[in-house]
Amino acid sequence: MTTLVRAAALTNFFEVARDLGYNPQDTLRRAGLSRALLENPEQRIPVEAAVALLEDAARSSGCLTFGLRMAESRQLSNFGVVSLLISHQATLRDVLTTTMQYRHLLNESLAMQIEDAGKMVIVREEIVSEAPARQSIELAIGVLFRMCAALLGPRWRPYSVNFSHDAPPELSLHRRLFTCRLEFGSEFNGIVLAAANLDAPNPSADPAMARYAQRFVESQPSVNEPSVVLEVRKAIYLMLPSGRATSDYVAQGLGLSVRTLQRQLDEAGASFTELLNEVRCELAQRYMDNPQYNLARVSELLGYCAPSSFTRWFAAQFGAAPAAWRARRKRPAP
Repeated sequence: MTTLVRAAALTNFFEVARDLGYNPQDTLRRAGLSRALLENPEQRIPVEAAVALLEDAARSSGCLTFGLRMAESRQLSNFGVVSLLISHQATLRDVLTTTMQYRHLLNESLAMQIEDAGKMVIVREEIVSEAPARQSIELAIGVLFRMCAALLGPRWRPYSVNFSHDAPPELSLHRRLFTCRLEFGSEFNGIVLAAANLDAPNPSADPAMARYAQRFVESQPSVNEPSVVLEVRKAIYLMLPSGRATSDYVAQGLGLSVRTLQRQLDEAGASFTELLNEVRCELAQRYMDNPQYNLARVSELLGYCAPSSFTRWFAAQFGAAPAAWRARRKRPAP
C-alpha cells in the first residue's frame, strides 16, 4: 500500500522556487509530479515522491534550506479540515495530542511522540521514508514550531529545536524562524520544551467549536485504512535512537498487548523483526551520510551495544564494512 500525503504539504513550493529564480519543471518531472497535481491541496500524492521532490529541489537550486523556507510562511489553515480542531484545543498538550491523533489526515508518513524527560519534554517528529528526508524533516518541524507559536504567542518558549542531520553552512533562516537553541547532529528530530509549557492555555480555545470540529473531522473518509505495519514502522523510527525499539515498548506505545501486536502483524503478512531491520537499514544510510557521526555513534543510534555486532549486521545488509562503505560514498564519481 502506497503511503500518501496531502498536496497541501508542499504549499509554498512554487513560491520558494520563484524567489530563488529556480525553474522546478525538471524536478517535478523526475518526481512524477506536476504543477496541476499540486495545485489541489486535497490531492493525495505518494510520500516518497514528495520527499524526492524536496531533496532534488534543494540540490538543483543550491538552497539547502528549501524545505524550511516553505515552512516560514505556512499557515495553520494549510492543515485543512484538521486546522479548526487544532486551533480550539485547550492546552498545548491537547494541541499536540490532537495533531498526533489525526496526522493520518495530513501526512500518513508523519510520526510524532511526546516523551517525558524529567522537567523537560521531547516532542519527537520523523518522516518515515526509504530515502533521506532532510528537507521534509525541516519542513515538518518548522510547521510544527510555527503552529505552536501562532496558538500560544509569547507563552511558546521552547528550549531547543533538534535535528539529526548536520548544520547547513548558513544558519540565519534557522535562527530567525526558531528563536531558540539549535542542536544539529542530535540523536532525534524534534523540539525540547519545559514540561510545564505543555499545560499552557490556548487563549483562542473554544470548547464548543472544538466539539463541532471533532465531529466534522471524524466524518471525513480515510483514503487508506490505518495500517498496523506503517504504525509499527513509525514507532520504530521514533524509539530506535533511544534504544527502546522493542516489541514490548512499541506495543505499549500503540496501546496494544504484545500478543495482539504480533497477531495483527501476522495477519498483515509482516513480522516485527523484519520491520525493525527495514527501519534500521533506512536510518543507517541517513546516519552514515552525516559526517558528524562516528561509527560508534551510528552503532548506538541503531540500537547496538557492541560495535562489532553493528559491523557484522551492516556488512550483511550493505555488502561492505561501515568504514569501507562510508569511504566509497565520499569518493567522487569518475
